[in-house]
Amino acid sequence: MTRFRFLKSLLATLCFALLAGCAATSTKSPATTGALTPAADRLVVLISVDGLAAYYLDDPLADMPTIKRLAREGAHAVGMKCAMPSVTWPTHTTMATGCWAGRHGVIGNSYWDREAGKSVPFIPDPLFDKDEIVKVPTVYDVVHRAGLKTAAICWPASRNAKTLDWTVPDIFPDDLFQKCATQSWLTELRKENIPFWMQETWCKAATGGPMRDWLYARMADQVIRKHRPNLLMVHLIEADHVQHAHGPKSAEAYWVCRYEDDRVRDILNAAEAAFPGRVTFIVASDHGFNPYTKEIRPNVKLKQAGLIKMEGSKVASRQATALSQGGSTFIYVMDKERRAETVAKLAEEFRSVEGIEVVIEPKDYAKFGLVTADKDPRMGDLVLGAKEDYAFSDSAAGDAVVVPVSGGVKGTHGYDPAQKKMRATFVAWGAGIRSGAKLPDMDATDLAPTIARLLGINMIGTDGKVREEILK
Repeated sequence: MTRFRFLKSLLATLCFALLAGCAATSTKSPATTGALTPAADRLVVLISVDGLAAYYLDDPLADMPTIKRLAREGAHAVGMKCAMPSVTWPTHTTMATGCWAGRHGVIGNSYWDREAGKSVPFIPDPLFDKDEIVKVPTVYDVVHRAGLKTAAICWPASRNAKTLDWTVPDIFPDDLFQKCATQSWLTELRKENIPFWMQETWCKAATGGPMRDWLYARMADQVIRKHRPNLLMVHLIEADHVQHAHGPKSAEAYWVCRYEDDRVRDILNAAEAAFPGRVTFIVASDHGFNPYTKEIRPNVKLKQAGLIKMEGSKVASRQATALSQGGSTFIYVMDKERRAETVAKLAEEFRSVEGIEVVIEPKDYAKFGLVTADKDPRMGDLVLGAKEDYAFSDSAAGDAVVVPVSGGVKGTHGYDPAQKKMRATFVAWGAGIRSGAKLPDMDATDLAPTIARLLGINMIGTDGKVREEILK
């Protein structure tokens, strides 16, 4: 590490520590009477079932007895608005921080590095530690700072988080997975024959999702029994995997609804056994799902405009490029001097492209919780959102801007969160939750401050709010 990078890292750490101290307080809140006290005898479990759309809660074909029972007996939202773009890393970070992507810094599943001329992934945490990319405090930061115990299992953008007492990261390669996990916990898991060492093998297997989620549920059971954390956050992934391959509401999608419900049941049973009458159980998701049969290729449009040059089938140079986020895409313009002019021209051209529902210019970014490129160079200069039945591709091949997808109906997300099918699941049950409460809508930013309140902590400075309507 160079001296400059060391000083930069030290400054970032000091600033973060100051922010975290400001974000949590156990003193009086305008929304409460009396001082709050961190609840050391309580457990809040947040399970994110990746890609579990809100519409499955009312779908009689979705066999989810545990999740539907929790919704009936506890509280739920008709739908939860996720981050823009509605993909895994931004929304999980929004759920954890109570802030939209423009504030927390995890702007997509990936971004385009203008200087290096390449895509840089956030997903699945191959490069960056949490403190390098998350710019605001998380709920586990403020809970830990209040003296309570925290745990997370494969939670996106949490790699090497210093305020997680027990954690394994959402990482594929086994060496990095083990390096970034809590070492003492891995020793315990090995002794109990909970096979975390299969993570990479199962991640790479075509049918690896079910085994991974079984593993994560086993890990959750162990950490609850052995360590009794006050906050546990778990990321289950198979619902996302299946719906990408087969589309939502497919036979496979309905199978995975029951499979994930069984994993939720397993974790709920462990939590109730360890904290009888003192568990708050939350089941949420990071986005919904759309089916699609057509692919939009913005890079073909950029090629036609002379902004991408090809040598055979390979890109030789780029004055602009598109980077897909599934149902949306970021457009990056390289020429600073002509950026405003180019963006304005491209905005008009893309509005007439088949399948594009919304073209978001920088002047409107704040409405979508986004940050402009002048404040964060990782951000695109233009954002395109697709209609249902369309998704974006990074391909620059051929002359057609819109092409049919081979292999039948697929599924994806990343669309404008205003689309009804992008609404995510939110269910809360147990200690502190008002039975029968139903929210017509909520934001993913509301999760973190509400979780903090359930643990006797005020989390301030978020974009979201405590949902008092569901609390008792």
